[in-house]
Amino acid sequence: MISGIRGTRDILPDEVGRWRRVERAAVEVCERYGYVEVRTPVIEREELFAKGTGESTDIVQKEMYAFTDKGGERVTLRPEATPSLVRAFVEHGLEQALPFAKLYSLGPMFRYERPQKGRYRQFHQLDVEVFGIADPAVDAEVIEMASAFVAELGLEGAELVINSVGCEACRPAFSAALLAALGERVSDLCGDCRRRADTNPLRIFDCKVPADQPIIDALPHSEDYLCDACRDHFAEVRGHLDAYGLSYRVSHRLVRGLDYYMRTTFEILGAGLGAQNALLGGGRYDGLVRQLGGPDRPGIGFAAGLERLVLALPAGAGDAAPVDAFVVALGGATWAAARVLARDLRRTGLRVLIDYGGRSSKSQMKRANRSGARHMLIVGEDELAAGEVAVKEMETGEQRRVPRDGVASAIANRPAAHDRGRQASQPASENPGVAGDAGTRSVLVD
Repeated sequence: MISGIRGTRDILPDEVGRWRRVERAAVEVCERYGYVEVRTPVIEREELFAKGTGESTDIVQKEMYAFTDKGGERVTLRPEATPSLVRAFVEHGLEQALPFAKLYSLGPMFRYERPQKGRYRQFHQLDVEVFGIADPAVDAEVIEMASAFVAELGLEGAELVINSVGCEACRPAFSAALLAALGERVSDLCGDCRRRADTNPLRIFDCKVPADQPIIDALPHSEDYLCDACRDHFAEVRGHLDAYGLSYRVSHRLVRGLDYYMRTTFEILGAGLGAQNALLGGGRYDGLVRQLGGPDRPGIGFAAGLERLVLALPAGAGDAAPVDAFVVALGGATWAAARVLARDLRRTGLRVLIDYGGRSSKSQMKRANRSGARHMLIVGEDELAAGEVAVKEMETGEQRRVPRDGVASAIANRPAAHDRGRQASQPASENPGVAGDAGTRSVLVD
């Protein structure tokens, strides 16, 4: 047997419903906020990510699937979507084609890293980007939209974390302050952090090595080194979030792992996921479009890992819809009539199964039981002559004959027994509750 490649996985039938639940919510929320879908290739020129993602990042240094193709060109399987969407935005003139350059994309990404729960070498992301708007209000709207997406999935206990990492004007002073505060203690850090101290000191805050944490906790905070423009921008973002009634925590350790981020950064953390608990994250990247050869346009966005969102879904979310009916033919001429009945019911939107190979009625009924179908539809010689179908409700065993033309409405409008009981027990005035607005809660941490 040839097995799958390490770090990849098959999404099997019992999981697909949960994936569809996440993907459906992603599309619905994005389009509600005025975003349009773009689908980019999974293979791009290597330089797109070297320039866009950043030469100093772990992604480019260690994790990209990059190779020379048969034409001698260096190419890579995309490790993230933002540079690809920037390229599409510039290459196809989407700034002129759309009223607002608000784009989203769903698809697989590839990184050569150690596989772990919720994290694979082929993984899937929702990517959301806005180009051409510098207003802090769009930062807050993107963050609020990300929160709405998490809420749409029914994920309780999620936490919004925000920060500002400054800009090209004020970040050098902060980086210098970090290195000065580290001093000779740089040599006490892990190998990755020693490398980061030379290439991008802010990314030292990404370190998860336990022995490094006391050193990192004592480092300066980016908020203390913001220039006036960045400080005002961050204050306005927080003001808009407060107006939305969103709870959030400001964390000086939130810097994100990619070189292009500036000013606003944010993450939404999930409950019960362990150390790898980020459901989504993003921020502002005002220089990236220019850096990749386009006009000088600001940008902001986020990416959400679908694997982690699927793991975080509450139990029962995205469970497969039950089969409405299994059609059983009792032999002879009934097989042709049973297949036409199945076809006609499917055209009404019902989920219908039927057996193959002329199996016995006993064998068909066993399969009907295993299928979990709500109804068994029996077509025998007597039913065929009378223009009827025997309809058996699988949960109760109740069986009746209905006119052939009335089968679709009979099974579509008849809830299962436990549903009928629940409906009967509810008072006529009962109305589903509506969640109240959450109060504003802003917390600053050291």
